[in-house]
Amino acid sequence: MRQAGRYMAEYRAVRERFGFLELCHNSQAAAEVTVTAVERLGVDAAIIFADILLLLEPLDVGLHFAAGDGPTLTRPVRTPDDVRRLRDYDVDDALAYVGASVRAARNGLAGRVPLIGFAGAPFTLASYLIEGGGSRQYVRTKSFMYHQAGAWHDLLALLARLVNRYLRLQVAAGAEALQLFDSWVGCLGADDYRTFVLPHSRAALEGLSALAPVIHFGTDTGGLLPLLREAGGDVIGVDWRTDLDAAWSAIGHDRAVQGNLDPIALFSTPADIRARAATILARAANRPGHIFNLGHGIVPQTPVDNVRALVDAVHELSQR
Repeated sequence: MRQAGRYMAEYRAVRERFGFLELCHNSQAAAEVTVTAVERLGVDAAIIFADILLLLEPLDVGLHFAAGDGPTLTRPVRTPDDVRRLRDYDVDDALAYVGASVRAARNGLAGRVPLIGFAGAPFTLASYLIEGGGSRQYVRTKSFMYHQAGAWHDLLALLARLVNRYLRLQVAAGAEALQLFDSWVGCLGADDYRTFVLPHSRAALEGLSALAPVIHFGTDTGGLLPLLREAGGDVIGVDWRTDLDAAWSAIGHDRAVQGNLDPIALFSTPADIRARAATILARAANRPGHIFNLGHGIVPQTPVDNVRALVDAVHELSQR
C-alpha cells in the first residue's frame, strides 16, 4: 500500500533527481525505490513502484503531475465523442518500461520477497478520465454514467481490455502476484456497482488468477464486498471502516482477505500501533488466508519508524 513514497527520506532523495512521471518511466530508478522500501521496512512482499494512471498516458489525455496538486488531465473525457476519440493501443509497447521495472526489481530483490504488480480498475480510471483529476463527489463521473450509459460501457470496456493486458505484461516480466486498485468505487451503491462496474472489473481480471494470485481492493466498500468477490480476485482487500471479521464473513471464508489498519493509526505511538495490530489479528482468528496490511496507502507525513514498528509487531504477534 504505497510502500515507497514521500514519507521516506530515501525516496525524497531519488525524487530530487526525477519528476514523478520521469521516475515512473526510469525503470532502474523505479526498481531502486521498490527495493529500498522493502529493505527499510522489513515487509514480506514488495509492490512495484508505478502509478495507476500510467495506463492513461498513451490515450493522449494530457496527464501530468503538478507538485502538491496530484494528477491532472488537460484533455478529460466529457462527451461520447471524447470516448470515441480514445484509441486502443499496444500495451506491451507503450508500457514496456513498467515491465523493465518489474524485471529490475525482481533482480534487486534476489528472491528475498515476492513482487506484486498492480493496475487501477476500470471504474477508478474512468473517474480520473472524466473528472480530469481528483474528486470528492464524483458528480461528473456519475452524471456521465447515468446520462451516457452507452458511452460509459464503451469506455469501461476499453479500459478493462487495457488493464488485463497491462497486468499480463507485469506477470510476463516477473510479477508474482497482482493487485487491482478500485480506489474510488466506494462512492457507488450496490445497484450502480452491479450495473455499471461489475462486468468491466470481471473482464479486467479475466484469466489472471491462472497466472498469479490476484488481490481486488477498493476503499469504503463495506457494502460492496460480496460484489467485489463476484467480480473476481483470490484475495479481497478490506479498508479500515469495516471490522475484519465482519468483512471476511461478508466475503466468504473461502477467499483470502487483506487489511485493514487505518493508515492514520501510524501517527499514534508504537504501543498503540501494536495494540491495534493485535486487535486485527485477533479478528482474523488464526484463519488461513489473512494478509495483514493497511486499509489504504501510507500518507506522506507518516513517521517511518512507526511503519517499521507495525511490521515488527505483526511479525511477532503472528508467529505460530
